[in-house]
Amino acid sequence: MTQIINSLADISERYDALFCDLWGCVHDGIKPFDEALAAMQTFRQKGGSIILVTNSPRPYTDLQEQLLQIGIAESFYDRIATSGDSAREAMYSGVVGRKVYFLGQPHDQSFFSPPNIYLNSNKITQVNIEQAEGIICCGPFNPLANLDEIKPQLLIAKAKGLKLLCANPDIVVDRGESREWCAGAVAKLYTEMGGKSIYFGKPHPPIYALARNLLGGLEKIVSNDRILCVGDGVLTDILGAAAENFDSLFITGGLAASPTQTLKQPNPQALATYLKDNVADPTYSIGKLR
Repeated sequence: MTQIINSLADISERYDALFCDLWGCVHDGIKPFDEALAAMQTFRQKGGSIILVTNSPRPYTDLQEQLLQIGIAESFYDRIATSGDSAREAMYSGVVGRKVYFLGQPHDQSFFSPPNIYLNSNKITQVNIEQAEGIICCGPFNPLANLDEIKPQLLIAKAKGLKLLCANPDIVVDRGESREWCAGAVAKLYTEMGGKSIYFGKPHPPIYALARNLLGGLEKIVSNDRILCVGDGVLTDILGAAAENFDSLFITGGLAASPTQTLKQPNPQALATYLKDNVADPTYSIGKLR
């Protein structure tokens, strides 16, 4: 049974590191949450480390710039582990071939701009779906449109037996007041159509391996029981934390605000029902990170 807490400070002394989700926990895609930033700042001031673990398909350098633009300085966290960086390594290893069809928005083209570590890798070429050996998916072309618009390409891919590399397992995300489709929704659709999708973000192991490596780079030895995963997605953040044997803090006021009847805090009965329906058991729950 999850424990509803009032603030991160209630439990912070039990942990040396946070693996913290971004969207829905630290910002809404447009502006940061001041209470969340204050809690993160206090945690770091007391000696804790914060690795931002996000299912963004973009390189961590792009995320740093995006965070700065909305008012989140690097002083609030230590490192960023992105689903995109985890998936990029697999792409350059040729997991879906060298000729790939790209699904995503124009700004997602940064996925193909390799950092120095990949400069000597075999070249990846973007081609049309008929010539492709695999698919790189950073999301739908239009995150606000019906996903049926990409079914023709997916049908061709399925007929060719192509694998789809999903750079962001999230199904949806809330940008301000708008809900947008993510790459996970495309991958789910492709799998339901009979295709094969490969995932690299939460709740799958590769992104947690990347987060651990980044934490290790801070020259701190942190055991699993001293790491707390923070997130608003029960099927990504909370499920992934459980699989890695980490404690978790479920932010109910994000994606699950409505079913958990979260105002300042979740309704205990609604929260219990929601967690039971989703077969989730976070260690702690709170309305907003604060």
